[in-house]
Amino acid sequence: RSAVDDPGRFEKSRTVGAYFGLTPKKYQSGETDIDGGVTKVGDAMVRTALYEAAHIMLTRATRFSALKRWALDVAKRRGMKRAKVALARKLATVLHRMWVDVSAFRWGKDTVAP
Repeated sequence: RSAVDDPGRFEKSRTVGAYFGLTPKKYQSGETDIDGGVTKVGDAMVRTALYEAAHIMLTRATRFSALKRWALDVAKRRGMKRAKVALARKLATVLHRMWVDVSAFRWGKDTVAP
């Protein structure tokens, strides 16, 4: 079973996070503008798997990753739970882009010789 059957149905990779419910709720009325928790729409199993992958990447992974460094910076500012959700959303974006481009995951920034 596939939660995303065709990667081409998303115009941009960053919209995949919203599809899996990893974006904040918005409440707006007049001058009131409130950000809530995550929307929790979409496939709950995929959302759980992404959250668990983010948890493992932050707590258990020993190999350097720019994603891990970014999430740890978010954790310093906003807390570990929000950092895990943010990393899960970013992982969804990266996985979608890898699927569209048919590319492999790169742990660090590889420099390509001209």
